[in-house]
Amino acid sequence: MEYYSEQISKLIEELGRLPGIGSKSAQRLAFYLINQPMESVQHLSDTIVNARKNVRYCVECCTLTDREVCPICASAKRDHKTIMVVENPRDLAAYEKTGQYKGVYHVLHGAISPALQIGPNDIKLKELLVRLQKEVDEVIIATNSNLEGEATAALISQLVKPTGIRVSRIANGVPVGGDLEYIDEVTLMRALEGRVEL
Repeated sequence: MEYYSEQISKLIEELGRLPGIGSKSAQRLAFYLINQPMESVQHLSDTIVNARKNVRYCVECCTLTDREVCPICASAKRDHKTIMVVENPRDLAAYEKTGQYKGVYHVLHGAISPALQIGPNDIKLKELLVRLQKEVDEVIIATNSNLEGEATAALISQLVKPTGIRVSRIANGVPVGGDLEYIDEVTLMRALEGRVEL
């Protein structure tokens, strides 16, 4: 039995497709949006559409940005010879919140996962190897401490070591199976400072 009109049901269904949004949250969001002034809803809609149209990969590090080169890669104050490899932009943001890391990043947009049929060609690994042809002193691997993250770290290490570039892995302190985006800044900094060479 339908509880709501077709338009409301459709809105709830679409909101429910968003990650982390269950049916009750979708209902709350739908009714919140319906009760907002038309200008607010239009502004939200325009913002979503504009972000989708204009956000792209940084040509250097592959993070999401609305510029050709993201602000981190464009900064002359960053150490461009040290590259931290992370799985996604949320992990980059987690390290940036510490305010302590002064190098640049490379965002893979995933990790190797045979179970999900994600191989090396499905993440931004080739782009990392191209970057390593420039002057780079160290690659810090900061993938998650789960099976996929460890497999990805091992592959990156195998590919980078022959170049003579130092390869290190963030230290323990990040719990096994934990996602970087949910870990506090102090733990992230301890993991970074205690990194070990691979």
